[in-house]
Amino acid sequence: MLLNLLIGIPMTVLCLVLQAAMVGLSLHHYLHYRQSRERHGRGNTILILSLVMLLMMFGNLMQMGIWALLFVFLGEFQSLSQALYFSGVTFATLGYGDVVLSPKWQLLSALEAANGILMFGVSTAVTTAALSDVMKHYRQQFN
Repeated sequence: MLLNLLIGIPMTVLCLVLQAAMVGLSLHHYLHYRQSRERHGRGNTILILSLVMLLMMFGNLMQMGIWALLFVFLGEFQSLSQALYFSGVTFATLGYGDVVLSPKWQLLSALEAANGILMFGVSTAVTTAALSDVMKHYRQQFN
């Protein structure tokens, strides 16, 4: 169990840093758009919101990939595709159970699931904040 924590906690920290970078990148692009919004139409609003969502999803996909690489490195899966499938199902907390880790590494799947639910929450919060800001701006235009 200790080995799982010694490997899983740094992985989680790495994923947190990666997600923070994606949040920073998303907010940078959104704030740049926000400062020059008067020149942009609704089509550009759709594009910037899509960019925010894509960056957040890309961050989540990269984290799934990092976990999958770890599982391959540990010898849990022979192929990266199987490791990615397991990682995606675990990260999204679906937990189908059709593919599982060996007893030696099972705690890692719980750590990945905790990581995933937190990161999807962060992604949702960032997207919601951007959408809320856009809606506030549109309400002010029509009042």
